[in-house]
Amino acid sequence: MKDELLQVNAMTQDSSPVQPLAGQRELVLRVMPMPADANANGDIFGGWIMAQVDIAGSILPARLSRGRVTTVAVNEFVFKQPVSIGDLLSFYATVTRVGRTSVTVHVEVFAERDPENLHVVKVTEANLTYVAIDREGKPRLVTA
Repeated sequence: MKDELLQVNAMTQDSSPVQPLAGQRELVLRVMPMPADANANGDIFGGWIMAQVDIAGSILPARLSRGRVTTVAVNEFVFKQPVSIGDLLSFYATVTRVGRTSVTVHVEVFAERDPENLHVVKVTEANLTYVAIDREGKPRLVTA
């Protein structure tokens, strides 16, 4: 929490975003799935989780490349536990590779369950690759 506050303070003091460090895990998204995101059994659709992972995974590459990125590969995606309505999901991203035009990210998703008897479980993890693109959609150099 202290590191997150320092990053926020750093952003407000000079108005330039703090660059993610390779290998440093960062909380990039928190969301609670709603009933519309669930199937008839009350489990959250895998496709909904995949979309949230893609959004979360794109945050560090966009910041690192200082612009637009697009997903070019989902290298690995593992559903470890089902996700239920009411779970609070936290998405942590780690930059694992920076290339000339691409950034690969590892995303881990944890669910906070049962607020009265709180426990946290890893529900999903994935590796995704993004490419920095220009206004015409052409690859551009990642400027770190």
